[in-house]
Amino acid sequence: MKKMAGVLLSILVIYVIYYDLNHGTLPAGQSQSIEASTIPSAESDPVFFEKKVNPGETVLSIIELNLDGPIPVGIDQVVSDFSELNNGLRPEEIKSGKTYKFPKYSQDN
Repeated sequence: MKKMAGVLLSILVIYVIYYDLNHGTLPAGQSQSIEASTIPSAESDPVFFEKKVNPGETVLSIIELNLDGPIPVGIDQVVSDFSELNNGLRPEEIKSGKTYKFPKYSQDN
């Protein structure tokens, strides 16, 4: 009886491995692309906001607070936009007590 259960279990394991390799259990080949833009929708809508940096704040935390949620673009885009607005200044170089321009994004990007 134990040999029969072992044989059936082995057959089941082999079938599961075969099915997983041939059909898979996860969707494959479906990649999602997300595009984001910082182009304003209207001329009166500014593409940045100015804020005085408090101790412990980072560029990402300030932008998240402004959006009241997650940032809809990639971190590389945020770094690039911040540097462009602040004459090449890198986000790591900000100092507390100074005012900087931060890129303004909307949640529907």
